Amino acid sequence: MVKKKSHEERHDEPMSGKETQDNQANTESAASGQQASESEPEAAVKSKAEEELLGKLTEMQDRYLRLSAEFDNYRKRTLREKIELAQSGGESVIKKLLPIIDDFDRAMISMRSTDDCFAVKAGLELIYNKINEFLKNSGVTEIKAFNEEFNADIHEAVTTIPVEDEKMKGKVVDVTQKGYILNEKVIRFPKVVVGE
Repeated sequence: MVKKKSHEERHDEPMSGKETQDNQANTESAASGQQASESEPEAAVKSKAEEELLGKLTEMQDRYLRLSAEFDNYRKRTLREKIELAQSGGESVIKKLLPIIDDFDRAMISMRSTDDCFAVKAGLELIYNKINEFLKNSGVTEIKAFNEEFNADIHEAVTTIPVEDEKMKGKVVDVTQKGYILNEKVIRFPKVVVGE
């Protein structure tokens, strides 16, 4: 009975500091072991999600770089095409002018070797008509200015002169240089003298 009592006394006695720490450590290690076993699947899921996101990010960066390079190539190609167009754009115009220039050459040779003024005049009129036909086919039209009301939007007044006829006041009385329109855009304003 004495033994039994001493054993019961031990349970009733408060635990020493070392025993309490040991019990707490055992309880904490059991709890952390349980948490570790629970967090391992969560970590695997997070790791897998991070890998997927990294893969998508890499793919999108690659796509961005490809699109950027493609746009850069497009920009360079269009710039090159514009330069080529500007360089060769006048080619068709020059080719159309060459026969007229040939006619001028023949007229110059003919003027040196002949005394017939009428033949030279007829040749020059032919060339003049060819030039006007070329301009018309190219979309160039002459701005009619003589005897028209002066319009500052399409006429360039170089001077004014007094006129006796009241009807000619404010009108173009002389054209010193013709003006032209190309496809509805003024490419050269006519230089005119206006009556006052």
